Amino acid sequence: MSELKKLILPETVSVRALSDMMKISPTEVIGKLIKNGVMATINQSIDLDTASLIAEEFGFEVEEQNTSSSLVKKSTYSKNSTSRPPIVTIMGHVDHGKTSLLDYIRNSSVAKGESGGITQHIRAYQIDFTTSDKQKRKISFIDTPGHEAFSALRSHGASITDLVVLVVAADDGVKPQTLEALHLARSANVPVIVAVNKIDLPTANLDKIKTQLSENDLVSEEWGGKTVVVPISAKTGEGVEHLLEMILLTTDLLELQADPQASPEGIVIEANLDKQKGPIATVMVYDGTLRTGQFVVAGKTYGRIRTLEDDLGQSIVTAGPAKPVVILGLKEVPKFGDR
Repeated sequence: MSELKKLILPETVSVRALSDMMKISPTEVIGKLIKNGVMATINQSIDLDTASLIAEEFGFEVEEQNTSSSLVKKSTYSKNSTSRPPIVTIMGHVDHGKTSLLDYIRNSSVAKGESGGITQHIRAYQIDFTTSDKQKRKISFIDTPGHEAFSALRSHGASITDLVVLVVAADDGVKPQTLEALHLARSANVPVIVAVNKIDLPTANLDKIKTQLSENDLVSEEWGGKTVVVPISAKTGEGVEHLLEMILLTTDLLELQADPQASPEGIVIEANLDKQKGPIATVMVYDGTLRTGQFVVAGKTYGRIRTLEDDLGQSIVTAGPAKPVVILGLKEVPKFGDR
């Protein structure tokens, strides 16, 4: 007997989004709905019970989207808790400018006085951003690979993050990978901001993108919905500062907290064996403070922290909440997603 495919569904879902999740044509889904006495168009939303009934008829096992916090606890409240920087994952279709956006944000935030190009050592980094009201704030970013083969990696990416920025190209529109990233964000109960990239191109069509987004339950604020949609150009930098402001505005509502004095906890976001340095692991600290000399356990391996490195490859002594850092000193290479 073949194993049932799992599907995680929110309280309401549009017919189009449901058909995309199941990879079944909207016509077939509408046909099943009509047979069950439900008259719905492709853009209409249906409730969880109806969606579950239809999905089960197509051989899916349905789970309700968990509305409690996702795999990693987002906030720690104790007498020593302080607000922590948001952790943001950038997702989207492979050619839509996800990496260009990450590079632009990173390059523009690094001190202008630094000579030479910037070498990114790890798939995560933290920036210092000065807001329009002159507040200095930190934001941590995680890059996730764009290809379908990395959906397992991305499911972790969506569960260790406070916010997903979904990058959509203004000349190309919503693609299957865009929807895959969106479904991962929703199943992890993570808020989504849309960055419509490449608005500098003559073929850019913002209204077309907003229409496609609204068909997938992402109705922009300008159209009366709740989704923040920011037009940007990762090439010229247009709109990027506004995007960073909106990231802070959205994550401030989550009241993210951590206790720097707690026992350190984090998650492995990258790991490999270096010929010179031995096993190395990039971790995102989400509570407590990591220090050189500490003993750590990551999944099935352990070790004493010999060196901590930041995203520029510089040695540092401590790494607090929401800080991505490279650990040297583990006995073996841990797995992605190990706590």
